[in-house]
Amino acid sequence: MMLIPMETPMPTSEPLFRKDAYARMTEAEVLAHSDQGGIVLDRTLFYATGGGQPGDSGQLLWADGQCSIATTVKGEDGAIILVPHEGEVLPAVGTTVTQTLDWDRRYGHMRIHTALHLLSVVIPLEVTGGSIGAEKGRLDFNMPEAPEDKQALQDQLQALIDRDLAVTEDWITDAELDANPQLVKTMSVSPPRGEGQVRLVRIGTEDEQIDLQPCGGTHVKRTGEIGRIRLGKVEKKGKQNRRVYLHLEA
Repeated sequence: MMLIPMETPMPTSEPLFRKDAYARMTEAEVLAHSDQGGIVLDRTLFYATGGGQPGDSGQLLWADGQCSIATTVKGEDGAIILVPHEGEVLPAVGTTVTQTLDWDRRYGHMRIHTALHLLSVVIPLEVTGGSIGAEKGRLDFNMPEAPEDKQALQDQLQALIDRDLAVTEDWITDAELDANPQLVKTMSVSPPRGEGQVRLVRIGTEDEQIDLQPCGGTHVKRTGEIGRIRLGKVEKKGKQNRRVYLHLEA
């Protein structure tokens, strides 16, 4: 196994998930192994943990072997590192592999992530934290008192989802984001910077915009794909904070 020493810059991967979040399978070449036993590909469908969204899982297949991927993380210098389950045999550097996502899990993340953006619309308060799963997620709000009518919020959120709004992206410079700080809703997660441009996720159209905020995660193309949702419990997390859970119903 070829290991990349800590002092050697880790190769970077082309993030294919940014171009097409719906791509489930494609070929890639193994560029390196990290010193923790991870795998770096020249191009990857696997999203790395960040912004409250978990890293993708799945499989790598090659001519004489296969490897099960437990999660995906960010390395130094923008590297995306696929982390195998313990005991897996790694493909050699230079091997051409077929990468296959655990699609049901990823698609659940996409549905929940987009739904949480809409939750921040119906609860227009500062977001202090969040977490995304395949079947449920949550946002923490700067909310001293719990909502008086949770059912009304759920109905508002479902109505937005049922409008089947388009979900698109736009890009602005770091300087433009600095000049428009109101775009940043989440206090606990920094916008994805570092490349001179920041990706914005828009729900709705420019003429009828429902939400616009910096985000590096994966999303559905239309809100109708989210389906039926349910707002779960609202937990008190400190004097000024409330945690609101959101569940997919089907």
